[in-house]
Amino acid sequence: MELAHLPETEECIRTVRHWLEERPAQPLAYLHTFGCQLNVADGEKLAGLLQEMGYGITQDASEASLILYNTCAVRENAEDRVFGTLGSIKKQKLENPALILCVTGCMTAQQTVADKIRKSYPFVDIVLGSNAVSRLPQMLYAKMHGERFAWDISVSADIPENVPTARESAYKAAVPIMYGCNNFCTYCIVPYVRGRERSRAPQAIVEEVRSLVSQGYKEIMLLGQNVNSYGKDLPDGMDFPALLREIDKIGGEYWIRFMSSHPKDATPALMDAILECDHLAKHLHLPVQSGSNDILRRMNRRYTVEMYLEKVRYIREKCPDFSLTTDLIVGFPDESEADFQATLDIVKEVRYDNMYSFIYSKRTGTKAALMDDPVTAQEKSERMGRLLALQRDIAIENNKRFVGRTIQVLADGESKKRSGFLTGRSTENMLVEFAGTPDLIGTFVTVRITESHSGKVDGEIV
Repeated sequence: MELAHLPETEECIRTVRHWLEERPAQPLAYLHTFGCQLNVADGEKLAGLLQEMGYGITQDASEASLILYNTCAVRENAEDRVFGTLGSIKKQKLENPALILCVTGCMTAQQTVADKIRKSYPFVDIVLGSNAVSRLPQMLYAKMHGERFAWDISVSADIPENVPTARESAYKAAVPIMYGCNNFCTYCIVPYVRGRERSRAPQAIVEEVRSLVSQGYKEIMLLGQNVNSYGKDLPDGMDFPALLREIDKIGGEYWIRFMSSHPKDATPALMDAILECDHLAKHLHLPVQSGSNDILRRMNRRYTVEMYLEKVRYIREKCPDFSLTTDLIVGFPDESEADFQATLDIVKEVRYDNMYSFIYSKRTGTKAALMDDPVTAQEKSERMGRLLALQRDIAIENNKRFVGRTIQVLADGESKKRSGFLTGRSTENMLVEFAGTPDLIGTFVTVRITESHSGKVDGEIV
C-alpha cells in the first residue's frame, strides 16, 4: 500500500479506533523510549496518538497487543541494545502472531538499519523514521488492511502541529521548538537521522507554552538539537532571544529552560535575555566538548577556545556566579596529552557547576569514525578519571556559595537515599535536598541552604 494513497491522519485515527472498539477488551500498547529528551518528547506524542486511537498504555510488554520501541542512534551500543531487545521479543511474537511490533526513532531513520530490520527481523510489522512520528496512524491503518510490512523513513520538511501528546509529568513539560541540525560535528550522527534544521512557527510555540502554563505546568523545557539557531529558516526573522522574550511575557508562576545550545550561536543577545527575563532559569548549558583548538577544528565545532571564553566572560562580568554547565568528550581520535591538558585548563578557568563527560566512542556513519585513533582505552579511562576528580573538587567549592542563601526550588520527587526528604532544582539547576512531604512535589518551595556537597546542596523549607 503506497503511503501517498493512505487516508489523512484523522481518518486513519477514526478507523483504527473503530477497529479497536470492536475488541472484547481494550487493547494495550507498550511504549519504550531510548535516548535524549527530544526522543522522550516524541515518545509523548506517540503515546498521545496511541491513546487517541483507543489503546490503553501498559508498562508490561507481555500483556500488550502493540509494542513500540522509540530508538536512539547517537551511539552504536544504543543500536545494539535495540537489536538485542528485538531478538528477545521474537518468542512473544511467535506465540502471539496478532501482536503488532513497531520500531521508530533516529535509529530507523537510517536506510541501512531499516533494511537490516526488514531482512533479519521479519517479524517486525512497522518501521517509522524519526521524522514520521505523526504517521503512526497511517501505518496501523495499512496493517489493518493487509499490509505485511509498513514503513516510512522519509525525511519531510513539514512540522506537524496539534499532534495529541500524553505528557509523563503534570508539572514539567518539554516543548520542541525546532528539529534537525545543520552543524555536522564530525562525531555526531544526528544531522543524518534528524535532517536539516526546521523551526516551528513562533506563534505555535508561544500558544503551546501559554496552554501549558494555564494548565499549571511549572517548568517548560524548550528543545532542539541547537536551540540557539532557532528561526534562521523562518521568513519573519524571529531569532531565539526574541522568542524567549515573547514567551516571557506570558503571565504565571513558571520557569523556562532550554537545551541544547551550540556555543557558536550563543550571542550576547541570548545572554542578556537570560539575565533580564523573569521566567528564564539563570543557568546555561554550553557544551565546549574540548579545550583544544586542534580537537575543536577536527570536531568541526566552528569556534575556538578564545571565542568560547569570550562568551563566558560576557555573562560572568554581568553575573559573577552565573551557573554554567557543559559537555566534554575525552579521547577524541588522536587526542594528545597536551590536548587533554588544554581541556583541564578550560575546566579550571570556567569552573563549571556540573559537566556531562563521555569517553569518545566510534559512531559508524560519521567522519570521525574514519579518523585514526591511536589513543588506548586505558589512556582514555585514565584521563576521564582525572577530569572527574578535577570537576568534583570544583563543584565542592562552587556549591559553598549557596550556603546561607534562601532560594526558590521546584520540588521534583522523593529522595532516593533519605526517607522524609524531597529533591528539587533551583533556577541555577542546582540539585537541592530538603525535608518535606510528597504533596509538595510539583510546586515551588522556598528553601534556605544549610550544607553543600559535590553534587548537591541540602536545605530546609523556610
